[in-house]
Amino acid sequence: MPDPEEHPDVVRADRDAAREAVLGWYDEVARDLPWRRTDDPYAILVSEVMLQQTQVARVVPRFEDWLDRWPTAEALAAADRRDVLAAWVGLGYNSRAVRLQAACVVVAREGWPGDAKGLRALPGIGPYTAAAVASFAFGERVAAVDTNVVRISERLGLGEPDDLLPDDDRAPTWNQAAMELGATVCRARAADCPRCPAARWCRSAGRVVVPPRAAGGTRPRFEDTDRFVRGRIVAALASGGDWPDHLEPVRLERAIDGLVRDGLVVRTAAGVELREDHAG
Repeated sequence: MPDPEEHPDVVRADRDAAREAVLGWYDEVARDLPWRRTDDPYAILVSEVMLQQTQVARVVPRFEDWLDRWPTAEALAAADRRDVLAAWVGLGYNSRAVRLQAACVVVAREGWPGDAKGLRALPGIGPYTAAAVASFAFGERVAAVDTNVVRISERLGLGEPDDLLPDDDRAPTWNQAAMELGATVCRARAADCPRCPAARWCRSAGRVVVPPRAAGGTRPRFEDTDRFVRGRIVAALASGGDWPDHLEPVRLERAIDGLVRDGLVVRTAAGVELREDHAG
């Protein structure tokens, strides 16, 4: 492969060709996901927050139900936190729901920022989420850099994520295409180079080394994690369901302490309650 510093024109040509191949591939195989059918910044923000560490198949029905119940940022901003947390149960990391509502409180009061910089200033919105909403909702030419996009960039060896963006109005489509490629073909632990549309120009094609899994035995069951206990506590408080008192007291106390630190619950004379105020 030519050295990028010695042959920049060759690298640029390869980058352009690889980009066009990936865009063409995406046009043919892109999954039909509900958040890809809209440029509504609220819907896109909801999808991005839900998709953090949660599988797409689990998110789709929850996303649609959420928008049926709270179709706008203003509707979510005015919702009772107890209802918001109850609707989030099962998606994990309940603090995400609180941060999402906090961002919508600001949007309801001040309107939507029109670019990634402004979105980044919303409560709980990180660089990737801000870039994704700016790209997919407002068409900003900004790289939405998640782990899939980083992996694609590193394996291609044709430049940084910003270098891979097209110069025209297809930047949002490229962001989606790069994520799709990383999620379905150029995966972290199963690179399928023969199926990759960019393999011809990829510096790593056929040579991807998948690191071995760390030693230490099998992954613990979800039911044995603190995250599981936290979810059961929030579900019980939000919906009035059964308190998980069948679990070990030390696990319950540890989970409650974590929820208190995250601002999701408060200790009272009567026990534990959800915080009722809007975050933000």
